[in-house]
Amino acid sequence: MAVKKSAPTIRLRRLAGQLRRLREGTGLRREDVEERGGLHPTTLYRIETARSRPQYRTLDMLLKLYAVPTDEQVRLKALYKQSAGEGWIRPWHEQLPEGYTAYISFEREARGLRHYAGTSIPGLLQTPEYARAVTRGVLHGATADQVEDVVTARIDRQAVLTKEEPLRFWVVLDEASLHREVGGPGVMRAQLTRLLRAAEAPNITIQVVPFGSGAHPGMPGQFIVMDFGDPLDTDLIYIDGPAGEIFLESEADIERFRADFDQLVAVAGSPDDSLALIAGREREFAHR
Repeated sequence: MAVKKSAPTIRLRRLAGQLRRLREGTGLRREDVEERGGLHPTTLYRIETARSRPQYRTLDMLLKLYAVPTDEQVRLKALYKQSAGEGWIRPWHEQLPEGYTAYISFEREARGLRHYAGTSIPGLLQTPEYARAVTRGVLHGATADQVEDVVTARIDRQAVLTKEEPLRFWVVLDEASLHREVGGPGVMRAQLTRLLRAAEAPNITIQVVPFGSGAHPGMPGQFIVMDFGDPLDTDLIYIDGPAGEIFLESEADIERFRADFDQLVAVAGSPDDSLALIAGREREFAHR
């Protein structure tokens, strides 16, 4: 049985970013640091991109090489210790794709999510019955236990919406997601009711891009823009598609997807009009 790799945590990503900024502040190239520290040619690249966690002696060497003040060294070494923690892992996460478990880690520490969903309701707002029907349809050949692991993980994620400092969640749906009959009329009615109730929370905004809006930037597929409370953490783009999970963090990609989301907000109906559209579909399913 293959050993599951550890998913990167937001703390490891934060440590990587700070080490990269410290090096750049000294004017040193990666090659210079690797030569002075006796590191393998790819080691520093992997550390600075959060692809691997540095050994403690490597971290200590880097901090001294960059002439980091003692109090800052203490803070970064504490962050280093925290970066090994995976307290967010649950037993049912063990069989999930590595990219998805990494996403769960980032989602748990994000301050806000802007999510465009094209053909299905976002996982954070799904009912168990809808989540189960979606999972069965998407994961061909999955066992009943595998389906339940995915559903349990998805419902567990929803705690970020009601924690002490809840996630700010802004979702733009394509109207197609309200018409695709997942699990039958009863499941769809309950799911749309769930959307209407979720929208009552002050941290949740729901808009719908109606069919009449024509072509729009979300047509290539769903995406999520994540932002974090620490100013040192850059936004992160998450895309989940047939080719697997993809994370993007370059400034160009972040700006492009921010602009795409802003355009989707502009072409979508207002929150009130969107909820009226959802309520109309709910009534239609109730009469079937």
